Amino acid sequence: MEDVRALADHLGKKKFILVAHDWGGAVAWAFAIAHPEYLERLVIINAPHPGVFQRELRDNPAQQKASQYMLMFRGPGAEQTLSANNYALLVQIVLGQGLKEGFLTEDDRKAYIEAWSQPGALTGGLNYYRAARVGPPSGDKPEAPVNFAEGFSSLMVKVPTLVIWGEKDTALLTGNLEGLDRFVPQLVIKRIPDGTHWVIHEKPDLVDSYIKGFLGSK
Repeated sequence: MEDVRALADHLGKKKFILVAHDWGGAVAWAFAIAHPEYLERLVIINAPHPGVFQRELRDNPAQQKASQYMLMFRGPGAEQTLSANNYALLVQIVLGQGLKEGFLTEDDRKAYIEAWSQPGALTGGLNYYRAARVGPPSGDKPEAPVNFAEGFSSLMVKVPTLVIWGEKDTALLTGNLEGLDRFVPQLVIKRIPDGTHWVIHEKPDLVDSYIKGFLGSK
């Protein structure tokens, strides 16, 4: 979050539009909550608001099941599990849909593996999950409280926000849209029924049109 703020200051951007997806979306939600004075508008693609996501992880069995992978990602053996057989499991998780449907290529696969293979790179990515302590109940002990999701008033987003959601996302379910307007009063939601988590690759023209329409609206 501070990297985003520092970059904006370095570029002399007193106001800007922030567009983000997945973990970038987690950072963007946090930035909008902490620094609304920097933002004209916020665009989020398949990334849950922290307050809603905490509720879903606590109360929604379907989301708890969908998020079981987070517990593995947080575990001490995650690097070994994910890098085995030339990153076969990670390729399946991150790239499998795209390779199957053709919006990712063999060159993309090689580029991802090259990036993951850099010293410390895989641990750096997994440390997002470890540091955030986010995930479903593990069954062996209560989850530690997540600081950013403790109080409703502290999670309000005070800038106009567009949320685009591929409804076939198997990791982040549509329950994350329910009650979102309580945290985001100036909210527009665009659902894409046949889009997955990778809707930005699957339907780039549609996503672009929603963003352009939102940015052009008064």
